[in-house]
Amino acid sequence: CTIPATVCKGASGAGRILVMDDEPSLLQVVCVLLRHLGYEVASAREGAEAVSLYGEAVRQNRPFDAVILDLTVPAGMGGEECLRHLRAIDPEICAIVSSGYYNDPIVANFERFGFRGAITKPYQLHDLSEVIGRVLVENGERLR
Repeated sequence: CTIPATVCKGASGAGRILVMDDEPSLLQVVCVLLRHLGYEVASAREGAEAVSLYGEAVRQNRPFDAVILDLTVPAGMGGEECLRHLRAIDPEICAIVSSGYYNDPIVANFERFGFRGAITKPYQLHDLSEVIGRVLVENGERLR
C-alpha cells in the first residue's frame, strides 16, 4: 500500500504511536498512513494487548508519545477501559479515542473521559495528521 506524495504534501510527524483497533484491515491502513507521516508505529488488536505493549515500552524506556484507541472492541477490551489501565501505567498518557460513531458521547466529550483528542472513522489523512500533531504539541506544553 503506497500513498501518493501529493496526498501527504506538507503533512509530517515524528514520535512513537500505538494504535489499537480490532479491524485488521483498518489497523493496517492507519499504520501505513502513520508511517508515511513519519511516525514509528506499533499496533494491537484489543485493549489488553495495547496495555501490555505500552507497559513493555515504558519498562524499556521507549514510551509511546501517543495512543489511538478504538472505542468499541466486541471481542476484547475497548478504548475506554483500556485507557483506565494505561493511566495506571502513565497518568500523563496522551490518548486519542477513535470510533466510527461521531455522535458517541465519549467521542463528542472526549476530554471528560480522559482522552486528549478524538478521530472518527473512516480516517482522512489530513484529520489524522492534525489530531495527532495537535495532541502532541499540547502534551509537550503540559510537560514544560
